[in-house]
Amino acid sequence: MGSTFGVAVVGFGWMGRVHTQAYARVPHHFPQLSLRPELIAVADEVPGRAEEAAAQYGFATAARDWREVAADPRVRAVSVAAPNFLHREIGVAMAEAGKHLWIEKPVGLTADDARAVAGAVAKAGVQGTVGFNYRNAPAVSAARELIAAGEIGTVTHLRIRLFSDYAAHPQGALTWRYERERGGSGVLGDLASHGVDLARFLLGEIASLTADTAVFVPERARPTGATAGHARSTGGESGPVENEDYVSCLLRFASGARGVLEACRVSVGEQNNYGFEIHGTEGAVSWDFRRMGELGVSRGTSFQDQPVSTVYVGPGHGEYAAFQPGAANSMGYDDLKVVEAYNFLRSIAESTPYGATLEDAVRSAAALDAMARSAEHGTWVAPAE
Repeated sequence: MGSTFGVAVVGFGWMGRVHTQAYARVPHHFPQLSLRPELIAVADEVPGRAEEAAAQYGFATAARDWREVAADPRVRAVSVAAPNFLHREIGVAMAEAGKHLWIEKPVGLTADDARAVAGAVAKAGVQGTVGFNYRNAPAVSAARELIAAGEIGTVTHLRIRLFSDYAAHPQGALTWRYERERGGSGVLGDLASHGVDLARFLLGEIASLTADTAVFVPERARPTGATAGHARSTGGESGPVENEDYVSCLLRFASGARGVLEACRVSVGEQNNYGFEIHGTEGAVSWDFRRMGELGVSRGTSFQDQPVSTVYVGPGHGEYAAFQPGAANSMGYDDLKVVEAYNFLRSIAESTPYGATLEDAVRSAAALDAMARSAEHGTWVAPAE
Protein backbone atom coordinates (compact mmCIF):
# COMPACT_ATOMS: atom_id res chain seq x y z
CA MET A 1 0.00 0.00 0.00
CA GLY A 2 1.33 3.46 -0.93
CA SER A 3 1.73 6.37 1.44
CA THR A 4 -1.34 8.57 1.95
CA PHE A 5 -1.41 11.86 0.10
CA GLY A 6 -3.94 14.60 0.89
CA VAL A 7 -6.08 15.80 -2.01
CA ALA A 8 -8.91 18.31 -2.35
CA VAL A 9 -11.60 19.13 -4.91
CA VAL A 10 -12.70 22.69 -5.68
CA GLY A 11 -16.05 22.89 -7.45
CA PHE A 12 -18.46 20.02 -6.90
CA GLY A 13 -20.69 19.90 -9.91
CA TRP A 14 -20.65 16.83 -12.12
CA MET A 15 -16.95 17.09 -12.94
CA GLY A 16 -16.01 17.51 -9.28
CA ARG A 17 -17.80 14.23 -8.59
CA VAL A 18 -15.95 12.53 -11.44
CA HIS A 19 -12.59 13.67 -10.02
CA THR A 20 -13.54 12.49 -6.54
CA GLN A 21 -14.61 9.08 -7.76
CA ALA A 22 -11.41 8.80 -9.79
CA TYR A 23 -9.31 9.43 -6.67
CA ALA A 24 -11.24 6.74 -4.84
CA ARG A 25 -10.73 4.20 -7.63
CA VAL A 26 -7.05 4.80 -8.42
CA PRO A 27 -5.71 2.37 -5.78
CA HIS A 28 -7.99 -0.38 -7.11
CA HIS A 29 -6.76 -0.13 -10.69
CA PHE A 30 -3.18 0.97 -10.07
CA PRO A 31 -2.06 -0.72 -6.84
CA GLN A 32 1.59 -0.16 -7.81
CA LEU A 33 1.15 3.60 -7.35
CA SER A 34 3.28 4.82 -4.44
CA LEU A 35 0.76 7.52 -3.46
CA ARG A 36 -2.66 6.71 -2.04
CA PRO A 37 -5.00 9.73 -2.31
CA GLU A 38 -6.82 10.75 0.87
CA LEU A 39 -9.88 13.00 0.50
CA ILE A 40 -9.10 15.94 2.78
CA ALA A 41 -11.22 18.89 1.65
CA VAL A 42 -14.00 19.88 -0.74
CA ALA A 43 -15.09 23.43 -1.55
CA ASP A 44 -18.10 24.78 -3.41
CA GLU A 45 -19.77 28.18 -3.12
CA VAL A 46 -23.31 26.77 -3.41
CA PRO A 47 -24.71 26.48 0.15
CA GLY A 48 -24.79 22.88 1.36
CA ARG A 49 -23.14 21.33 -1.69
CA ALA A 50 -19.72 20.82 -0.09
CA GLU A 51 -21.29 19.39 3.06
CA GLU A 52 -23.29 16.90 0.98
CA ALA A 53 -20.13 15.90 -0.87
CA ALA A 54 -18.25 15.40 2.39
CA ALA A 55 -21.02 13.24 3.80
CA GLN A 56 -21.28 11.10 0.64
CA TYR A 57 -17.61 10.67 -0.20
CA GLY A 58 -15.83 11.05 3.13
CA PHE A 59 -13.96 14.34 2.77
CA ALA A 60 -12.60 15.39 6.15
CA THR A 61 -13.47 19.08 5.63
CA ALA A 62 -16.15 21.00 3.73
CA ALA A 63 -15.92 24.70 2.84
CA ARG A 64 -17.64 27.33 0.72
CA ASP A 65 -14.44 29.31 0.08
CA TRP A 66 -11.66 27.67 -1.97
CA ARG A 67 -9.12 29.85 -0.12
CA GLU A 68 -9.55 27.60 2.90
CA VAL A 69 -8.29 24.73 0.75
CA ALA A 70 -5.28 26.74 -0.39
CA ALA A 71 -4.38 27.45 3.24
CA ASP A 72 -4.84 23.86 4.47
CA PRO A 73 -1.41 22.24 5.06
CA ARG A 74 -2.94 18.76 4.88
CA VAL A 75 -3.80 19.28 1.22
CA ARG A 76 -0.93 18.42 -1.12
CA ALA A 77 -2.82 18.35 -4.42
CA VAL A 78 -6.00 20.03 -5.68
CA SER A 79 -8.51 19.27 -8.42
CA VAL A 80 -10.02 22.42 -9.92
CA ALA A 81 -13.45 21.71 -11.40
CA ALA A 82 -14.91 25.18 -10.88
CA PRO A 83 -16.37 27.34 -13.70
CA ASN A 84 -13.94 28.57 -16.37
CA PHE A 85 -13.72 32.17 -15.15
CA LEU A 86 -12.27 30.95 -11.83
CA HIS A 87 -9.58 28.71 -13.32
CA ARG A 88 -6.84 31.33 -13.48
CA GLU A 89 -7.34 32.77 -9.99
CA ILE A 90 -7.70 29.39 -8.29
CA GLY A 91 -5.02 27.65 -10.33
CA VAL A 92 -2.40 30.33 -9.71
CA ALA A 93 -3.24 30.54 -6.00
CA MET A 94 -3.03 26.77 -5.50
CA ALA A 95 0.32 26.57 -7.27
CA GLU A 96 1.67 29.49 -5.24
CA ALA A 97 0.52 27.65 -2.11
CA GLY A 98 2.66 24.68 -3.19
CA LYS A 99 -0.24 22.44 -4.23
CA HIS A 100 0.03 20.12 -7.22
CA LEU A 101 -2.73 20.92 -9.70
CA TRP A 102 -5.21 18.78 -11.64
CA ILE A 103 -7.29 21.37 -13.49
CA GLU A 104 -10.09 20.98 -15.98
CA LYS A 105 -9.79 22.37 -19.46
CA PRO A 106 -9.81 24.96 -20.93
CA VAL A 107 -7.79 26.41 -17.97
CA GLY A 108 -9.38 29.85 -17.98
CA LEU A 109 -10.99 32.03 -20.59
CA THR A 110 -7.99 32.71 -22.85
CA ALA A 111 -4.53 31.49 -23.71
CA ASP A 112 -3.15 34.18 -21.41
CA ASP A 113 -5.07 32.61 -18.53
CA ALA A 114 -3.62 29.20 -19.36
CA ARG A 115 -0.12 30.71 -19.59
CA ALA A 116 -0.55 32.33 -16.18
CA VAL A 117 -1.47 29.02 -14.56
CA ALA A 118 1.30 27.17 -16.41
CA GLY A 119 3.80 29.82 -15.30
CA ALA A 120 2.71 29.58 -11.67
CA VAL A 121 3.01 25.78 -11.75
CA ALA A 122 6.49 25.97 -13.26
CA LYS A 123 7.66 28.65 -10.82
CA ALA A 124 6.37 26.70 -7.82
CA GLY A 125 7.96 23.46 -9.01
CA VAL A 126 4.71 21.52 -8.67
CA GLN A 127 3.11 19.11 -11.13
CA GLY A 128 0.16 20.07 -13.30
CA THR A 129 -2.29 17.85 -15.18
CA VAL A 130 -5.15 18.98 -17.45
CA GLY A 131 -8.49 17.26 -18.10
CA PHE A 132 -8.03 16.25 -21.72
CA ASN A 133 -9.52 12.84 -21.00
CA TYR A 134 -10.19 11.53 -24.53
CA ARG A 135 -6.48 11.06 -25.22
CA ASN A 136 -6.57 8.52 -22.35
CA ALA A 137 -8.75 6.06 -24.28
CA PRO A 138 -6.64 2.96 -25.05
CA ALA A 139 -7.87 3.01 -28.65
CA VAL A 140 -6.57 6.58 -29.07
CA SER A 141 -3.20 5.48 -27.68
CA ALA A 142 -3.23 2.57 -30.12
CA ALA A 143 -4.04 4.90 -33.03
CA ARG A 144 -1.15 7.16 -32.08
CA GLU A 145 1.26 4.23 -32.01
CA LEU A 146 -0.05 2.94 -35.34
CA ILE A 147 0.46 6.36 -36.96
CA ALA A 148 3.92 6.81 -35.44
CA ALA A 149 4.96 3.38 -36.72
CA GLY A 150 4.05 4.42 -40.27
CA GLU A 151 1.39 1.72 -40.63
CA ILE A 152 -0.88 4.02 -42.66
CA GLY A 153 2.02 5.70 -44.46
CA THR A 154 2.41 9.46 -44.28
CA VAL A 155 -0.65 11.12 -42.79
CA THR A 156 -2.38 13.34 -45.35
CA HIS A 157 -5.52 14.55 -43.60
CA LEU A 158 -7.81 14.08 -40.61
CA ARG A 159 -11.35 14.95 -39.60
CA ILE A 160 -12.34 15.44 -35.96
CA ARG A 161 -15.98 15.80 -34.93
CA LEU A 162 -17.47 16.70 -31.55
CA PHE A 163 -21.25 16.90 -31.80
CA SER A 164 -23.58 16.97 -28.81
CA ASP A 165 -27.06 18.11 -27.84
CA TYR A 166 -26.43 19.23 -24.25
CA ALA A 167 -27.36 22.82 -25.16
CA ALA A 168 -29.93 22.04 -27.85
CA HIS A 169 -33.05 22.52 -25.72
CA PRO A 170 -34.34 26.11 -26.04
CA GLN A 171 -35.21 26.05 -22.32
CA GLY A 172 -31.63 25.34 -21.33
CA ALA A 173 -30.74 27.79 -18.55
CA LEU A 174 -28.59 30.84 -19.29
CA THR A 175 -25.79 29.78 -16.96
CA TRP A 176 -22.20 31.06 -16.80
CA ARG A 177 -21.36 28.79 -19.74
CA TYR A 178 -23.13 31.15 -22.15
CA GLU A 179 -21.52 34.39 -20.91
CA ARG A 180 -18.26 35.83 -22.26
CA GLU A 181 -17.19 37.22 -18.89
CA ARG A 182 -17.56 33.96 -16.97
CA GLY A 183 -17.61 31.24 -19.63
CA GLY A 184 -15.29 32.78 -22.19
CA SER A 185 -15.77 30.92 -25.43
CA GLY A 186 -18.69 28.54 -25.82
CA VAL A 187 -18.28 25.35 -27.79
CA LEU A 188 -14.63 26.30 -28.39
CA GLY A 189 -13.73 25.78 -24.73
CA ASP A 190 -16.28 23.06 -24.08
CA LEU A 191 -15.62 20.72 -27.01
CA ALA A 192 -13.19 22.13 -29.58
CA SER A 193 -10.49 22.23 -26.88
CA HIS A 194 -10.68 18.44 -26.76
CA GLY A 195 -10.52 18.32 -30.55
CA VAL A 196 -7.37 20.43 -30.63
CA ASP A 197 -5.75 18.22 -28.00
CA LEU A 198 -6.60 15.06 -29.95
CA ALA A 199 -5.28 16.63 -33.15
CA ARG A 200 -1.99 17.57 -31.51
CA PHE A 201 -1.72 14.25 -29.65
CA LEU A 202 -2.13 12.30 -32.87
CA LEU A 203 -0.55 14.48 -35.58
CA GLY A 204 1.63 17.09 -33.90
CA GLU A 205 1.58 20.87 -33.88
CA ILE A 206 -0.91 23.04 -35.76
CA ALA A 207 0.81 25.63 -37.99
CA SER A 208 -2.23 27.67 -39.03
CA LEU A 209 -6.01 27.55 -39.20
CA THR A 210 -9.13 29.29 -40.42
CA ALA A 211 -12.49 29.05 -38.67
CA ASP A 212 -16.16 29.99 -38.78
CA THR A 213 -18.52 30.17 -35.78
CA ALA A 214 -22.24 30.65 -35.21
CA VAL A 215 -24.85 31.02 -32.47
CA PHE A 216 -28.03 29.06 -33.25
CA VAL A 217 -29.93 29.52 -29.95
CA PRO A 218 -29.53 33.27 -29.41
CA GLU A 219 -31.53 33.69 -26.16
CA ARG A 220 -32.11 31.67 -23.00
CA ALA A 221 -33.87 32.14 -19.66
CA ARG A 222 -31.76 33.04 -16.65
CA PRO A 223 -31.86 30.44 -13.83
CA THR A 224 -33.73 31.38 -10.67
CA GLY A 225 -31.47 29.35 -8.38
CA ALA A 226 -28.25 27.35 -8.21
CA THR A 227 -27.63 25.06 -11.17
CA ALA A 228 -25.35 22.16 -12.01
CA GLY A 229 -24.64 20.60 -15.37
CA HIS A 230 -27.04 21.66 -18.14
CA ALA A 231 -30.23 22.49 -16.24
CA ARG A 232 -33.38 23.90 -17.82
CA SER A 233 -35.06 27.12 -16.81
CA THR A 234 -38.49 28.59 -17.54
CA GLY A 235 -40.03 31.83 -16.39
CA GLY A 236 -36.72 33.58 -15.75
CA GLU A 237 -35.65 36.80 -17.42
CA SER A 238 -34.44 36.21 -20.96
CA GLY A 239 -30.87 37.05 -21.85
CA PRO A 240 -28.54 36.76 -24.86
CA VAL A 241 -26.20 33.85 -25.54
CA GLU A 242 -22.83 35.57 -25.86
CA ASN A 243 -20.60 32.76 -27.13
CA GLU A 244 -20.66 30.31 -29.99
CA ASP A 245 -22.79 27.18 -30.37
CA TYR A 246 -20.87 25.93 -33.40
CA VAL A 247 -17.40 26.03 -34.92
CA SER A 248 -15.90 24.63 -38.10
CA CYS A 249 -12.17 24.90 -38.68
CA LEU A 250 -9.63 24.02 -41.35
CA LEU A 251 -6.20 23.05 -39.99
CA ARG A 252 -2.72 22.98 -41.47
CA PHE A 253 -0.20 20.95 -39.46
CA ALA A 254 3.52 21.52 -39.24
CA SER A 255 3.94 18.10 -40.84
CA GLY A 256 2.10 19.27 -43.96
CA ALA A 257 -1.05 17.29 -43.17
CA ARG A 258 -4.44 18.97 -43.45
CA GLY A 259 -7.41 18.70 -41.12
CA VAL A 260 -11.03 19.59 -40.46
CA LEU A 261 -12.35 20.12 -36.93
CA GLU A 262 -16.07 20.63 -36.35
CA ALA A 263 -17.85 20.99 -33.00
CA CYS A 264 -21.41 21.83 -31.99
CA ARG A 265 -23.26 21.87 -28.65
CA VAL A 266 -26.77 22.19 -30.12
CA SER A 267 -26.80 19.21 -32.51
CA VAL A 268 -30.27 17.72 -32.10
CA GLY A 269 -30.10 13.95 -32.42
CA GLU A 270 -26.42 13.74 -31.42
CA GLN A 271 -25.23 12.57 -28.02
CA ASN A 272 -21.47 12.62 -27.47
CA ASN A 273 -20.77 11.95 -31.14
CA TYR A 274 -17.02 12.43 -30.81
CA GLY A 275 -14.36 10.84 -32.95
CA PHE A 276 -11.85 11.11 -35.76
CA GLU A 277 -10.89 9.72 -39.14
CA ILE A 278 -7.24 9.92 -40.18
CA HIS A 279 -5.99 9.07 -43.66
CA GLY A 280 -2.48 8.36 -44.86
CA THR A 281 -0.78 7.48 -48.10
CA GLU A 282 -1.16 3.74 -47.38
CA GLY A 283 -4.17 3.41 -45.08
CA ALA A 284 -6.53 4.94 -42.55
CA VAL A 285 -7.58 4.75 -38.90
CA SER A 286 -10.83 5.91 -37.29
CA TRP A 287 -12.34 6.04 -33.80
CA ASP A 288 -15.80 6.73 -32.34
CA PHE A 289 -16.01 7.58 -28.62
CA ARG A 290 -19.35 5.79 -28.41
CA ARG A 291 -17.56 2.57 -29.42
CA MET A 292 -14.57 3.43 -27.30
CA GLY A 293 -12.77 0.09 -27.49
CA GLU A 294 -12.78 -0.18 -31.28
CA LEU A 295 -10.62 1.15 -34.08
CA GLY A 296 -11.39 1.08 -37.76
CA VAL A 297 -8.09 0.26 -39.50
CA SER A 298 -7.17 0.00 -43.17
CA ARG A 299 -3.60 -0.92 -44.07
CA GLY A 300 -1.82 -2.86 -46.76
CA THR A 301 -0.65 -2.33 -50.32
CA SER A 302 -3.95 -2.31 -52.23
CA PHE A 303 -4.64 1.44 -52.03
CA GLN A 304 -7.84 1.31 -54.09
CA ASP A 305 -10.65 -0.86 -52.68
CA GLN A 306 -8.52 -1.61 -49.61
CA PRO A 307 -10.80 -3.04 -46.89
CA VAL A 308 -11.32 -1.66 -43.37
CA SER A 309 -11.10 -3.98 -40.36
CA THR A 310 -12.47 -3.47 -36.86
CA VAL A 311 -9.73 -3.88 -34.25
CA TYR A 312 -10.74 -4.39 -30.62
CA VAL A 313 -8.20 -2.92 -28.24
CA GLY A 314 -7.04 -4.88 -25.23
CA PRO A 315 -4.17 -5.34 -22.78
CA GLY A 316 -1.07 -3.73 -24.25
CA HIS A 317 -2.94 -0.68 -25.49
CA GLY A 318 -2.64 2.33 -23.21
CA GLU A 319 -3.82 1.57 -19.66
CA TYR A 320 -6.45 -0.96 -20.75
CA ALA A 321 -4.94 -3.80 -18.69
CA ALA A 322 -5.62 -1.87 -15.47
CA PHE A 323 -9.36 -2.23 -16.11
CA GLN A 324 -10.06 -5.36 -18.16
CA PRO A 325 -8.23 -8.68 -18.66
CA GLY A 326 -9.06 -9.28 -22.32
CA ALA A 327 -9.82 -7.44 -25.53
CA ALA A 328 -13.33 -6.17 -26.37
CA ASN A 329 -14.42 -5.75 -22.74
CA SER A 330 -15.96 -2.31 -22.43
CA MET A 331 -14.48 0.70 -20.66
CA GLY A 332 -16.38 3.92 -19.91
CA TYR A 333 -15.93 7.67 -19.61
CA ASP A 334 -15.20 7.61 -15.88
CA ASP A 335 -12.39 5.10 -16.50
CA LEU A 336 -10.62 7.73 -18.60
CA LYS A 337 -10.62 10.07 -15.61
CA VAL A 338 -9.16 7.30 -13.43
CA VAL A 339 -6.30 7.08 -15.94
CA GLU A 340 -5.97 10.85 -15.69
CA ALA A 341 -5.84 10.69 -11.88
CA TYR A 342 -3.19 7.98 -12.13
CA ASN A 343 -1.07 10.11 -14.48
CA PHE A 344 -1.43 13.07 -12.11
CA LEU A 345 -0.38 11.14 -9.01
CA ARG A 346 2.38 9.34 -10.87
CA SER A 347 3.72 12.71 -12.05
CA ILE A 348 3.90 13.81 -8.41
CA ALA A 349 5.46 10.57 -7.20
CA GLU A 350 8.16 10.52 -9.89
CA SER A 351 8.57 14.31 -10.40
CA THR A 352 8.08 13.70 -14.12
CA PRO A 353 5.06 14.82 -16.18
CA TYR A 354 2.72 12.10 -17.44
CA GLY A 355 -0.40 12.67 -19.50
CA ALA A 356 -1.71 16.06 -20.59
CA THR A 357 0.20 18.97 -19.07
CA LEU A 358 -0.31 22.72 -18.64
CA GLU A 359 1.81 23.19 -21.77
CA ASP A 360 -0.81 21.15 -23.65
CA ALA A 361 -3.47 23.45 -22.20
CA VAL A 362 -1.57 26.52 -23.40
CA ARG A 363 -1.21 25.08 -26.92
CA SER A 364 -4.91 24.19 -27.04
CA ALA A 365 -5.97 27.61 -25.75
CA ALA A 366 -3.73 29.34 -28.30
CA ALA A 367 -5.47 27.42 -31.08
CA LEU A 368 -8.89 28.37 -29.67
CA ASP A 369 -7.88 32.04 -29.53
CA ALA A 370 -6.71 31.73 -33.14
CA MET A 371 -10.09 30.24 -34.13
CA ALA A 372 -11.89 33.19 -32.53
CA ARG A 373 -9.65 35.69 -34.35
CA SER A 374 -10.05 33.87 -37.63
CA ALA A 375 -13.84 33.77 -37.33
CA GLU A 376 -13.88 37.50 -36.59
CA HIS A 377 -11.59 38.54 -39.43
CA GLY A 378 -12.13 35.77 -41.99
CA THR A 379 -8.43 34.97 -42.35
CA TRP A 380 -5.90 32.21 -41.80
CA VAL A 381 -4.25 32.59 -38.37
CA ALA A 382 -1.19 30.98 -36.78
CA PRO A 383 -1.71 30.00 -33.11
CA ALA A 384 0.50 32.16 -30.90
CA GLU A 385 3.35 30.46 -29.06
